[in-house]
Amino acid sequence: MRPMTYRHALCAAGLVAVAACSDSGSGPTSDPQVTLSLATHPVAALAAKGVSLSAATAPETYTDGAGNTLVLTRVQLVIREIEMENEAAENACDLPTSGDDDCAEIEVGPMLADLPLGLAGASRTLSTVVPAGTYDKVQFEIHKPESSDDAAFIAANPAFDGVSIRAEGTYNGTPFGYTSALDVEMEFALNPPLVVGANGAADLTILVDLGTWFRALDGALVDPQSANKGGPNEGLVNENVKRSLETFEDEDHDGSDDHGGLDGAVATL
Repeated sequence: MRPMTYRHALCAAGLVAVAACSDSGSGPTSDPQVTLSLATHPVAALAAKGVSLSAATAPETYTDGAGNTLVLTRVQLVIREIEMENEAAENACDLPTSGDDDCAEIEVGPMLADLPLGLAGASRTLSTVVPAGTYDKVQFEIHKPESSDDAAFIAANPAFDGVSIRAEGTYNGTPFGYTSALDVEMEFALNPPLVVGANGAADLTILVDLGTWFRALDGALVDPQSANKGGPNEGLVNENVKRSLETFEDEDHDGSDDHGGLDGAVATL
């Protein structure tokens, strides 16, 4: 198995707005940086719907043609092992003679992400120092914490013992709580690759389309309670969650792919 030779904790425990951090943790650095943002809406998509960005606030409300209404007031997920990889460097890591300079990866987590609701663009951000280079792949896990590996995280977030996703809100006016034990690795190709210069910076966005989570194949909303463990829609919603994510370069922080395409996401259990 190839060695994990470059690891950097992305500024501690939360996916909240943070300043750029250095390896020493002592303040800003002139080393190359990548900023990772979480978004639930591209700015352009909200503008097309006539939503005023200054008035865009939580919660999220979704409807269907059958008169059902879903309101999301909070959505959280646990992320682990965010990795940026260069395919050439990854292959070099497999060689017996490979050294630290041949491998470029970042591993973090687990971290609890509060997804931005009703907010335009990428509104939860974090930054990390990375080696200068060209990156063609981003990976991360939606992670189910377990006491054997994540005792400290569970102690700080006891509601997430064996839970990777939590959502709260109302369905047709009735409050609900939804949880999932989904544990899956997501992999995204960056096309074109992300180039990080020796003294530069780059920006990536993870876009989560929450509007697709609690929907049947025909677009009708489903009661989130029916997607809890053992429920008839558990598998449907888990698959919807995996399909709802994209990762792409987003230098202008508008929640849209700078290159106008869709990156190919491959989820493997």
